[in-house]
Amino acid sequence: MSLPLTPTSPQELADAVRSAPRVIVVGAGTKPRLARVADDFVRIATTRLRGIVEYEPSEFTFTALAGTPLREIAAALASQGQYLPFDPMLAEAGATLGGTVAAGLSGPGRFRFGGLRDFILGVRFVDGEGRLLRLGGKVVKNAAGFDVPKFFVGGLGRFGALAELTFKVFPRPAALRTLRLDAADDAAQLKILTAAAGARWECDALDTALDEPAVLARIGGPAAALDALCAEILARFPGAILADGEASSHWRRATEFLWAHDGGSLAKFAITPAQVPEFSAWARRRPGGRGWISAGGNVGYVAAESGAALADAPWPGVMLRGTGPLWIGPQRAPAIIAAVKHALDPHGRFPSLND
Repeated sequence: MSLPLTPTSPQELADAVRSAPRVIVVGAGTKPRLARVADDFVRIATTRLRGIVEYEPSEFTFTALAGTPLREIAAALASQGQYLPFDPMLAEAGATLGGTVAAGLSGPGRFRFGGLRDFILGVRFVDGEGRLLRLGGKVVKNAAGFDVPKFFVGGLGRFGALAELTFKVFPRPAALRTLRLDAADDAAQLKILTAAAGARWECDALDTALDEPAVLARIGGPAAALDALCAEILARFPGAILADGEASSHWRRATEFLWAHDGGSLAKFAITPAQVPEFSAWARRRPGGRGWISAGGNVGYVAAESGAALADAPWPGVMLRGTGPLWIGPQRAPAIIAAVKHALDPHGRFPSLND
């Protein structure tokens, strides 16, 4: 396999796309299954297409090139007391902004604030004909028409090559508290997830792991208010408030997939809270099966030993690491997806929707 092309600007990215009949854009390689295609594809790496182009703290927006590492963006936002509330995944592992959008991965904070899709405002991208296009805007406002930037979220690079992205951001909470709520089994986890989701506490995140007899609940706001809320929550569910260091370790375990196997399979599934017990039981039956449930029970991840079969899943999913088909479980294929693919990539320069 030849070395990838490494453009340093949006115009060079357009030139790279036009240079070959079949191309695939890759980021830092933290989700390798998404970029595994036939050998005749020319790889275009965004590792040198990096940097924050514009950041307006007073407008709560930033624009960055697609290859910018998430950790650089997080540091710049933190210096102004701001952040991306959906907890971008694999930041420490080196994940890029463009790769995160292409994968459509959102972290635990998606539960309260919405996912990555809810924060993207605009994109600059190269289509299948090598044209450098801009869609969306750089400010937070209402817009009529089809919101194409959101269409790139989870598109796996099949609709175009992302060059530049604009996001809105939020002020960072004054304080955070994480509670570990005891849950002896899957049924108890479901009970807590359901009750906490409908309570007035407005949890930032509600996650649980298959190997943890507990649910992790995170709340944010003024410290005095959080103390009162924690007392109310612990009066309803037995548990404890975690020290800041321990809490950070737990959330890092989630966002960096530290609970998963090194070199094994890793897949993301769309589930519902009511399906949590069934999902957990299915995950445990996989060879070396491990699992993490996020977003209040609306997202499930399964890790298994290398070569373990995940394709028989009864829920729609996508493989992030490992072998096997890219899309697993039952899948829907709305006609609009094929229509947008044809409009943006009429000659099939980028991988097909099923590659």
